[in-house]
Amino acid sequence: MSYRYTSTATFAGLPWIDVASGGDREGRRLKARGILAVGDDATGVVAIGGIARGGIALGGGAVGVVAVGGGALGVVALGGAAVGIISLGGAALGAVAVGGGAVGLLAVGGAAFGLVALGGKAVGMLFAKGASATLLKP
Repeated sequence: MSYRYTSTATFAGLPWIDVASGGDREGRRLKARGILAVGDDATGVVAIGGIARGGIALGGGAVGVVAVGGGALGVVALGGAAVGIISLGGAALGAVAVGGGAVGLLAVGGAAFGLVALGGKAVGMLFAKGASATLLKP
């Protein structure tokens, strides 16, 4: 079963709202494209979907300036696996990384590795603090 709704109002050539779910007659996945895009595969200023790409992206796989999802890639990333300048997640990689496993310039987590590391198992180059802390000398 498939569903599509596209608003008639547009901005910069994109519909304000585009919602697409399911596939077309040939079995290809429908893609939502709009200012607000919602669907299995969504691209927009704000994108929500299984795969979401946009300024603000929310989804199972999310790529955006602000990305939230199972796998998130963005300037600010929040998710199970998060990669970004500021990352928060189960596994976090970024300049500032906070998570169960964190790798970054500033890393905070159960296992933290970075220039400055804080956590249960902390390994740092400049500073390390935690239950088990190791300071690596350059």
